[in-house]
Amino acid sequence: MDTVDRLIASWAYEPVAALAREHGLPAITREYLLDTFPAADWAYAEKAARALTDHFAGARFADEVEYGVLLVPDPNLLDTGRPIPRPSGVPDVFDERLPAGVRLPGGRPWQLVVSVIGAYGPSLGSYNDVVAGDDFTVLGQDTRTWMTRQLWGARLLQCGAHPPDCEDNERWTFTLFPGEDLVDGQAESGTVLKGKVRFRLGKPDRGIGSARVAPALVIDVRAG
Repeated sequence: MDTVDRLIASWAYEPVAALAREHGLPAITREYLLDTFPAADWAYAEKAARALTDHFAGARFADEVEYGVLLVPDPNLLDTGRPIPRPSGVPDVFDERLPAGVRLPGGRPWQLVVSVIGAYGPSLGSYNDVVAGDDFTVLGQDTRTWMTRQLWGARLLQCGAHPPDCEDNERWTFTLFPGEDLVDGQAESGTVLKGKVRFRLGKPDRGIGSARVAPALVIDVRAG
């Protein structure tokens, strides 16, 4: 299955497709994707996915990680970095101390990003470890810039019935967001636990194996 077909299948999960429709987002069809994003974008996306795979091949749990194209909705239509209605009807758990958060540039209804698209990201230590690291530049972009709540929320939707960082997966994990500033000295993260999507704050030096990140490259700001 090629990238376009996979995106169509992912966003065809009806509870998520219905949510997108309700928020005025264009349906993810072959026509929409190929008309909106030129061939150069898809070619760059393939290059970026290979580059991320190779660059982070030495990370802990790298063999579990899959990189590919992630579609991120315009937050003015559907803000995936904030609580949103879930098919289960169970509301998100959201720490009210969290700010609006970092948002992608651009004004399209959907943006193309290359990042982690599966259940698990790589383990690269704690929030502090990642922020202080010096080996995160891929194709001219600092992949930490887009380790954000918004992108993780979009990944939750794209994964549909099988969310990442969920206790129902083979192992439970949580994703750190080093692209977001500390809040009251604490680091932002996201997980799915006990049936609830949880946007949380925690210790920035917590680097246990279940702490993961999602390196990302944004197509519209490509530099290489």
